Amino acid sequence: MKISFDLDDTLVCRQNNIPQEPNPIPFFLKPWFREPLRAGTCQLMTTLRKQSHEICIYTSSYRSPFYIRCWFWLYGITLGEVINQTVHNQHLQNSQRRDRPSKDPRLFGIHLHIDDSEGVKQEGKKLGFRVCQISPQDDCWVTRVFEEVQGLSDRF
Repeated sequence: MKISFDLDDTLVCRQNNIPQEPNPIPFFLKPWFREPLRAGTCQLMTTLRKQSHEICIYTSSYRSPFYIRCWFWLYGITLGEVINQTVHNQHLQNSQRRDRPSKDPRLFGIHLHIDDSEGVKQEGKKLGFRVCQISPQDDCWVTRVFEEVQGLSDRF
């Protein structure tokens, strides 16, 4: 199954009270890779990959796909597809759609998208794509994602 994750307020939570992954980034690269990953991200993605799921990033930011791949690689995570706002806009333009959703995982063959945004969840209901909404304050977010994946895995 192909699973995508949003970055800001989903995997990158800058609030002081949100636990973060230990930072493995070498000191000489820290000026370029300063953003903290949310605690549980590495374990979650490693386990999902071992279960043969493809892990993608789908963000509305303009961080380059190369930067995102390097950043996650430094945490020991290999990503599949990386979709930023530029890639998203190109696909929407090529699809000749009238509606302009903020995200549309179906365009990229994604089966499940993980995001903090209520707006993305509503777009999913309207357009027919699956969203697991998690908040930055959810301490059980990893379990919720695993449960959602398990519930969908039977279909794939």
